[in-house]
Amino acid sequence: MRKASYLPGLTLLVAACLYLLPTLQAAENPLPDSPAVTELLTQAKERAGQLVRDADEMQMFAVKPFVPETHAYKINTIKDHVNKIGEVLQQMENARASASPWQQKSIDRITPLAQEMAANIEQTIEHLNNNQIHMQQYRDDLAADYEVSSSLAKLINDFVDYGQNKAKFERLGKALELGGM
Repeated sequence: MRKASYLPGLTLLVAACLYLLPTLQAAENPLPDSPAVTELLTQAKERAGQLVRDADEMQMFAVKPFVPETHAYKINTIKDHVNKIGEVLQQMENARASASPWQQKSIDRITPLAQEMAANIEQTIEHLNNNQIHMQQYRDDLAADYEVSSSLAKLINDFVDYGQNKAKFERLGKALELGGM
């Protein structure tokens, strides 16, 4: 009779183990970092650096006498950089299936900031095209563009640094024969 009372608990325990086994195996053997996504993150880092420099320069233009052509040229340069980051992000999204979990997270976190930056730039271009420049609002918009571009660049830099340090840690672990530590 005592054996029968353990049977439902044992059955439940075995079922739970079988249910959790694939999850535990995936945690022990996560997808390795995708070299393609790593390279794309490096490209995004370079593009974001250009974007921050341009946004910073654009802020300096805002305190000088307003020359619409100069502003339009610089805004279009910034738009080109944002579009190039968008292209890199699209390539990262296309490579998502081969990306490691942290790389997938980087895509998820970078994309909204890049989209926000693109929307801000489109609004600024629209204001320039329609001669709807109110200097204080324009300066505020440029300051916001700089903040978003700086946040985007920092986030991308942090993910690139994480990937480099993670790879270094894994190489050192293998050299020391530490296995999966």
